[in-house]
This record gives sequence, C-alpha cells and structure tokens, in this order.
Amino acid sequence: MTAMSLRTRLFMMILPPLLLLSIILGVWRYEAAQRTSETLFDRSLLAAALAISRDVAISGGDALLPSTRDFVSDAGGGELFYHVTGPGGIYITGYAYPPVSGDRKDDNRLNYTNAEYRGEPVRVLRMTESTTIGNLTGDTIVTVWQRDSDRNAFAASLARRAAALIASLMAALALVVWFGVKIGLRPLNDLQDAIRDRSPDDLGDIRRAVPAEVSGIVATLNRLFGQVRQSIEDHQVFISNAAHQLRNPASALLSMAEVLPEVSDPQERRLRERELIMAARKSARLANQLLSLERLRYDEVPTFETLELNAIAAEVCGDFAPTILSRDIGFDFERYPDPLPIKGDAVLLGEVITNLLENALTHGGAGFSMIKVKTMMDAQFAVLTVEDDGVGIPEDSAQAAFQRFGQLSEGDGSGLGLAIVRDVMRRHGGEAELVPQEKGLVVKIKIPTAPPLVNS
Repeated sequence: MTAMSLRTRLFMMILPPLLLLSIILGVWRYEAAQRTSETLFDRSLLAAALAISRDVAISGGDALLPSTRDFVSDAGGGELFYHVTGPGGIYITGYAYPPVSGDRKDDNRLNYTNAEYRGEPVRVLRMTESTTIGNLTGDTIVTVWQRDSDRNAFAASLARRAAALIASLMAALALVVWFGVKIGLRPLNDLQDAIRDRSPDDLGDIRRAVPAEVSGIVATLNRLFGQVRQSIEDHQVFISNAAHQLRNPASALLSMAEVLPEVSDPQERRLRERELIMAARKSARLANQLLSLERLRYDEVPTFETLELNAIAAEVCGDFAPTILSRDIGFDFERYPDPLPIKGDAVLLGEVITNLLENALTHGGAGFSMIKVKTMMDAQFAVLTVEDDGVGIPEDSAQAAFQRFGQLSEGDGSGLGLAIVRDVMRRHGGEAELVPQEKGLVVKIKIPTAPPLVNS
C-alpha cells in the first residue's frame, strides 16, 4: 500500500481549515447582505415617502411629478406601492387599499412595520405629516410598501457575489498552497536526489544547505553514515587481522601434514602426529574465538537466564585442570561459600573463564608456578579473579591488552582472549579489570548479582 505523499498530506491538512473558514465567512456575508438589504430598502421607502409627500403638498393632491413616478417605479430595484390620504382621511392618490399591520402605532410620525399585501409579505413605511391642502389643514398619511421577495432577491444577489469572490480567493489560495508546498518541499527532493546518487563506496557526510526543520534528518543520516562507515572499517580490520592470525596456523598445519608421510621412525612419527593434533586444536580454538567475537558483535541481545557463578566456575576449572596440571603448574579454586546468582549466558561466561585460564597459561612466562581462581561478593557484584605468579604486564599496558589481537609479548596466543572477555562483560552489564602485581597478574571480572535462585 502506497503512503500518501507529503505534499498531498500537507495540502489536505491546510485546505480543510480554509474551507471551513470560507463557509463561516460565507454565512457571515449572507447575514450582512440581509442587513444591508434591509437598511437600503428601508431608506428607499423613506425617500419615496418623502418625495410623494412633497408632490402632494406642491400639487395640492392632484398628481405626482413624472420624476417622482420614475423614482417610485424603480426605487431599490423592485416594485414600490404607495397610498396617500389627506386631512380627515380623504383619499388623495395611490393604490386604493394599503396593507394593514397588527402592530400599527398611530402616535409615531414614522413607522416601519411588516405586513401582507395580496398574500405576500411586505415591508411597510407609514409616514404622518401635518399639511394644508386648499382650505383644509390636518395630517397627511403616506404609506409606502414593497415585497419582501424583492429585498431577499437583492440580498441573495449580494451574497452570490460575495460567495463568488470567496470561491475565487479560495481557488487562488489552494493553487498558491499546492505550488507553495511543492516549492517548500524542494529541499527534501534535493536531499532525496543526493542520497539516491550515493554509491556504496560513498558514505561521507551530506553537505547540503537545508531548512532548519530538515537539519535534524540530515544530522541523523550523517551520524548513521558515520556508524556504517566505522562498522565497515572495523570489519575490514577484523578480517585482515583474522586472516593474518589464521595464516600462520594454517601454514604450520600444511607443513606438518606434508612432512608426516616421509617420517618412517615410529617414535618420531608419533611425535609429529601429536604436534599436528596440537596445531589443529590451536587452529580450531582460534576459529572458535573469532566466531565468538562475531557473535558478540552482531547477535541481538540474548535472553539471559539466572545462573550460579560458583557452579559455572567449578565446571570450567574442572575441565581445564588436567591441562594446567600436565604442565607441572599448581592450580587452586577457592569457592565463595554462599551462592552467587547472576543473569547471563552460560556458554559466554564459560568462554570468559576459559579465556582467562588460557591467557594465564600462555603468557605466564617461564618461571610461573601457580594459577588460582577465586569467587567472591563485592557489594552488588559477583566477582571472579584469576591470579598467576608469572611475568605479569606493565601497569600502563593494561588497557591495550583488551584490544583485539593486542598481544603485549611474543607467544602462542591469538590476542583475542581478553577482547572476548571485555565484550562478554559489557554484554552482561559488568566489567573486566587487569590488576598488575609485583609478581604476576590478577584479572578480575564483575557481574551484577540477580535475585537468589529458587529451589524447586
């Protein structure tokens, strides 16, 4: 399903309020036209009444002047009726029977009323003046009226003109909004073109002038491009280092395998076979470490379960003890007396402890004689330490030891063990620390404790 374009969305957001406003203006303008029509027609009635009263006074009640008849004929744009009586109620001129209104007030000299004439609603003006006609003196009453339909037609005409004007303005405004939105969105279209024209090899920052409202999008894209660029660079460095690390064991394996068929002495052959097996194990261990690093880098956050650190440490130490003892090196595991519940991944934590033991065994040097594993509680953390009495490392090199392939001395190690330890600890919300000693090294890992395990 295709989403509505931003241009159409903005247009639909702007246009309905404008339409509602135009309707409100139209209603107001119609009511104003009604009021204007009533005012104009009432004034035309008054003007006609004054003109008729003047002619009656001048002519003595005989007739209306032609100019007055013309004015009465087209006053206000509609037919106008009149009726005149002189002193004593004597009929003088006009239509024989004027409309009679129920709210007539004889005490007013000028009285507007609404009435019916021949079945039609009309507006009536009754004007009373004192006049003298011949030898008679008294009130002359001029009654002038006009159909409401003429007034309404005039008001409707005014309203139609106003509606036409409002509609024209709305149409013009809609066009302005439509094309204005298009022009206003041009920076977004330019930004889209700039992104579309990018190649996979071009992940540099977007440097294009954009409105302030779009600058956040550009900044986010540039930050994303930077992260992708850094990820690609890190991946390329990792691949290069991994290839370098795998090349030497692979070459050694190949050399041993090529020489082995030529060895005829049984004792020498068994020695070569053992060397070949050890080299194959080192290669397999290196491959597993590389896979562990990639898992930590790209896998989603795993679903941790509640574990017991003492149990994990005891199992790993039990599996690794024969390897250490076969080298005539002392090995001790000091277990914390109480449970150490933690949230974590048993495989990853086992890999951490294994890497720490391998690191001590590989880099302890020629003179070391002891490896000690200890678990303890430190505030809200479960702690495991691996201590040896080997050559150790300088204090200022502690952080460098956690870098990938960051070997501080020549040896058989891959340079990945402590890097894996650091990444696993970060995944578990903990930390890893190297504590140099006068003789040897202590590696400490800390993991937040979890609620106690419930025995079922």
